[in-house]
Amino acid sequence: MTFNDVFTEGISKLSAKDIRYAHELGCEIKLLGIAKHTAEGIEVRVHPTMIPLKHPLATVKDAFNAVFVRGDAVGDTMFYGRGAGELPTGSAVVGDLIDVARNMQFGCNGRIGAVSYKDIPVKDMGETRSSYYIRMKLEDRAGTLAALAGLFGSNNVSISMLLQKTKHGDNAEVVIVTYDVFERQFMDSITVISNMSMVKEISSIIRVYH
Repeated sequence: MTFNDVFTEGISKLSAKDIRYAHELGCEIKLLGIAKHTAEGIEVRVHPTMIPLKHPLATVKDAFNAVFVRGDAVGDTMFYGRGAGELPTGSAVVGDLIDVARNMQFGCNGRIGAVSYKDIPVKDMGETRSSYYIRMKLEDRAGTLAALAGLFGSNNVSISMLLQKTKHGDNAEVVIVTYDVFERQFMDSITVISNMSMVKEISSIIRVYH
């Protein structure tokens, strides 16, 4: 696996409004690195994610980082600690310098060899499944929401929640949360919806943890 195999999406498109709506939905937004071992291959991705407030990762704030692991035998476990600040950063830098010195001494680029024992494919991002939060601006007229729901349905995307948040002139801001669906089906829907005349803007799309 190389860096190019990993789907990555940053936080630049998030807004304070998304954070506020997430709280209304009982969630926090966190930038997660997700790796899953599935029957179809390794699923690996990095992107903003809505997490229910009751999930342990939702409580990770400020300079702290966490690794949440779900195993067949151990169930759910979480490793939590400081990831920033002068002492944690200094410790990491010194550790890297020690590794560099050891590599120079032994003439190598890393003293830990490969420990893999299976050649497992990386799943295409389109074959992963998520629920989705979508915030968009629509024309505020009769039939708009019905047409939108029908188009989602034609691509096998089921709507779990639909809320009209605010109105600006002839446009209304709408928040939609879908049920679990394949990424490719969802993105096919978004491609079509973004070209509809009644859709004025797709403001943000955030995957929802499940």
